[in-house]
Amino acid sequence: MRIFFVMLLSLVTSMAANAANTESGGQFKVLGNWEVHYIAFPSTFIQPNVAKAYGVVRGDNKALINISVLAKDGVKTAQQVQISGVAKNLLGNGQNLEFKQVVEGDAIYYLAQLNYYNEDVYRFEVKIQQGTQQHVLQFQQKFYVD
Repeated sequence: MRIFFVMLLSLVTSMAANAANTESGGQFKVLGNWEVHYIAFPSTFIQPNVAKAYGVVRGDNKALINISVLAKDGVKTAQQVQISGVAKNLLGNGQNLEFKQVVEGDAIYYLAQLNYYNEDVYRFEVKIQQGTQQHVLQFQQKFYVD
């Protein structure tokens, strides 16, 4: 199942990177001692059996946000962190993001879902904390209904 999920994320990442109007095609940002990878995409990109296995609700207006935090230690060790966030559309209407941790072997992912309308643009602000180290990941994404 893990290999399938990693392959799916690679596919989604390449699709998103090639889409003309997306800003986060599986990008990462360096925040302090971390390399924070993030991607936001329509939940319908995931097959029903995979969505069910991860507790993801598929829908034409539901996005999936996937974040992973890696140490900048040369090995890029996955980090267990506390993560919370909010997504606001351009009108300032916000949705709290409730992240669920997924651990698969050495990999750790944080998944959250977001409801959106066609061509909504959301600005994400995600707080990531581990002990006394805290950083904020900010990015923007435009969503389309399938």
